[in-house]
Amino acid sequence: MQIEAYEPQHLEAVVDLSLRAWAPVFDSLRSVLDPEVFQAFYPNGWQVSQQQAVEAVCADENNHVWVARDDDATAGFVAVKLHAADSMGEIYMIAVDPERQGRGIGAALTAFALDWIKDAGMMLAMVETGGDPGHAPARRTYEKQGFGLLPVARYFKKL
Repeated sequence: MQIEAYEPQHLEAVVDLSLRAWAPVFDSLRSVLDPEVFQAFYPNGWQVSQQQAVEAVCADENNHVWVARDDDATAGFVAVKLHAADSMGEIYMIAVDPERQGRGIGAALTAFALDWIKDAGMMLAMVETGGDPGHAPARRTYEKQGFGLLPVARYFKKL
């Protein structure tokens, strides 16, 4: 497995693996959110929203994006944003192909991003994820990399 800079020709594979990787996450979110709130968040389906989000992240020249390549296939990706005013780098988006999960690719992408953030002169690194069961693998990955949890309560109500 190797990590290399994202190129536009990676987009289709990145979107595809992301949607497959995040399907269990969105199933979990659907089970913990009020159905009307979930529908309000994703009126056209979560897949449409997430595809647009991945495409936007990959196209934004202010983001730094890399892909993990394994056996000549795109196995995962990570996107980083720098918040220079806060001297902080943010792992903004990350996904690993479900067929390749459990092989350390997510950990390698996270470690790569952290090294890059440090080399960019940032003093802090941040990553945000959900507290629902579907995000448990992501939380384990971040905790193994030394991230500490800041408990946050965020409530939603459909109006």
